[in-house]
Amino acid sequence: MSRQPLIVGLGGTARAASTSERALRRALDETERLGCATRMIGGPHLPADFYSVENMARSPEARALVAALQAADGVIIASPGYHGSVSGLVKNALDYAEDLRNDVRPYLEGRAIGLIVTADGPQALGSTLAALRAIAHALRGWPTPYGALINTSVRGAGPDQMQSAEIVARQVAEFALRAVRQP
Repeated sequence: MSRQPLIVGLGGTARAASTSERALRRALDETERLGCATRMIGGPHLPADFYSVENMARSPEARALVAALQAADGVIIASPGYHGSVSGLVKNALDYAEDLRNDVRPYLEGRAIGLIVTADGPQALGSTLAALRAIAHALRGWPTPYGALINTSVRGAGPDQMQSAEIVARQVAEFALRAVRQP
């Protein structure tokens, strides 16, 4: 018996409707088209309080994020490339996955992790993608073979670049759909 998989999208910036958040929304729309349920936790809704393993008090945003990751069959992460790496807001949100260390499925184990990086120029794209892949591996997730790189300094190529988010979405959805159909 199969069920509808849940794909959780997290990322963006503190600014609503940022390029990374728009790319994440586009990816989640594609996973919905393919038959998945989605939950988006965009930049303004990510926990603003710094993750601390010593202090287990969690804000409502942090509790919602951890619950969503726990229920997720796949995750799509969208981060701007800030100074050659993942934004602090996105990294802090991913640190909350530590709360799942003793879960039945620890961290993001066994789940496809799609990655989207946006940057105003090519320099930060590759290094930020590499950092996100390393984080996904550390959280026991399976980074998809394709990572979307969206160079926002190329103004005319914007719509075509945004289509790369759909490729990421298809790979995450395909993995999640197979996983929930397993006996």
